[in-house]
Amino acid sequence: MNKLKKEYLFFKQQEPNMRTLLVTNMLYALVLPIVEIFVGAYIMRNTSDPVMVAFYQLAMYTGIITTSFVNGYLLKKYSVKTLYSVGILVSGISMFGMMAINSLGFIELGLAGFLMGAASGFFWTNRYLLALYNTNDNSRNYFFGLESFFFSITSIGVPLIIGAFISQIDGKEVFGFLFNINTSYSVVTMAAVVITVIACITLWKGKFENPKETNFLYFRFNILWKKMLWLAALKGMVQGFLVTAPAILVLKLVGDEGALGLIQGVSGALTAVLVYVLGRMARPQDRLKIFVGGLIVFFVGTLFNGILFSATGVVLFVLCKVIFQPLFDLAYFPIMMKTIDAVAKIENRNEYAYILSHESGLFLGRAFGLLLFIFLAYCVSQDFALKYALVIVAGLQLAAYPLAKNITNQTDIIEHENEK
Repeated sequence: MNKLKKEYLFFKQQEPNMRTLLVTNMLYALVLPIVEIFVGAYIMRNTSDPVMVAFYQLAMYTGIITTSFVNGYLLKKYSVKTLYSVGILVSGISMFGMMAINSLGFIELGLAGFLMGAASGFFWTNRYLLALYNTNDNSRNYFFGLESFFFSITSIGVPLIIGAFISQIDGKEVFGFLFNINTSYSVVTMAAVVITVIACITLWKGKFENPKETNFLYFRFNILWKKMLWLAALKGMVQGFLVTAPAILVLKLVGDEGALGLIQGVSGALTAVLVYVLGRMARPQDRLKIFVGGLIVFFVGTLFNGILFSATGVVLFVLCKVIFQPLFDLAYFPIMMKTIDAVAKIENRNEYAYILSHESGLFLGRAFGLLLFIFLAYCVSQDFALKYALVIVAGLQLAAYPLAKNITNQTDIIEHENEK
């Protein structure tokens, strides 16, 4: 109990804007598992086609990059917390709209994915901007460690609760209303919308500033930032699979969403504590160790899935995936933000220019990964794509370590030169 009090007091010592942003993101962490797991599972259950899920994701990522671009112009007129609130709210509403679609053809899926991505674009780009402005290099390990802790906890609790709710209420009558799978999804989505409203109310307690420089669109960058874009592409290449692959594999080889939630929960419990401790205790110079550890864990997980391609293989893959994701992000985002700090000073530009550029790098990686999956599914077979596409992208992502090491070394040199 004393340890919990100590951690709470440490949290209270942080800057007010940083605390507000963390609480807002913790609330949104309750919604994100619904988006990541059950949207993919909903589409899979209604189409029985993994390629349709991948197509939805591609449309979603197109929406993200589109609104990231639009957001740059809107920042000239509206406050960053207004745009962040819009992203939080619309993500819940868009998901509800998708659940209301009667048929799921390519057009409907493309539109639903684009709208969901549009909401995510407002959310993620403004989240990065707020985190960049309201943290520094020394506090970012703690910021992303605590944030990842809550994202890991909710990735355990939310799928377990919702999976149990869907499996238990399906076919039952409540207050004269007969529930089925799809109406259960609708109830879950309405609950998500309520949480997003609470998150927005919390966000408005903060006093956040917009970028002073309004120009944000550039195509030529310092060589250091170009390296960061390659790192973003490697991250994005795997990220597209992480949203849909677990749901596809579990529904295909294990059975249902409840099983998916249980698998996530087993590994997520330990990972949540590990990531918080690392974020609390690790120094900036420890990031590369965390980074390479996450890469290796994920690669091993894809090998289990590719070789076994069974319920056991899926369980081992998801265990590794849940460990990898927060470890990787804990190291990745502070590296990205330190690079933005360094390059923005060199080029004297608006930090949002680099956030938009970063989203472009992520998009190229995501598009490559998903198109690779679609290509293998159509030209070889869906089973081949589910087995080996993940191994391919995880193997390619191992190149992220030497690249991240080079970027970190260069930003350290720049930082030391600025201190002289």
